[in-house]
Amino acid sequence: MKVLLINGSPHIKGCTATALEEVSKTLDAEGIQTEILNIGTNAVHGCIACGACKRSGEGKCKVFDDLANVAIAKMSEADGLVVGSPVYYGSANGTLVSLLDRMFYAGGDIFKNKPACVVCSARRGGTTATYDELNKYIGISGMIMVPSCYWNMVHGNNREEVLQDAEGLHIMRVLGKNMTWLLKVLDASKNTVPLPVHEPAVFTNFIR
Repeated sequence: MKVLLINGSPHIKGCTATALEEVSKTLDAEGIQTEILNIGTNAVHGCIACGACKRSGEGKCKVFDDLANVAIAKMSEADGLVVGSPVYYGSANGTLVSLLDRMFYAGGDIFKNKPACVVCSARRGGTTATYDELNKYIGISGMIMVPSCYWNMVHGNNREEVLQDAEGLHIMRVLGKNMTWLLKVLDASKNTVPLPVHEPAVFTNFIR
């Protein structure tokens, strides 16, 4: 089993990475393979709502072949997902949002019924707003949200300060343990409990 962790920070060894590494170490210790995908300073284009990805049926963005398609390819082979973001102006990093918009829209059903969670990092405030923002991707994609023992956040202005956030690091480890448990439960039940069968989607418009 494998979990993909996306570091939505431009700093590959910063605060968000420190939190994700704590989750990753716990997963690794439990026998779960992990991979951290760093957005870094790569340019990621936002979605232009052209619909080409849906029309092609290829499960990838047909207009911008950047890190979003890399993330889709990696997620198609992963069993779980952890998304981490720093807080910028009370919100997630804009580059990460651009990636997630296209990744989740173009990727389609590759996310369905897979465990997922988000991790937020801030010097002080804005974590709960960012947490709510990112969890919406999980909910709309039919993923299974993994809990911890508190909201999934760490605090600090740099890596060293995050390492002093004992409660935040504890939350990350509990998150890794819960992710492991859920992955193993799903694996053990895959031959005995069928996945839910959903009725066709219904879309309504409010202006005619």
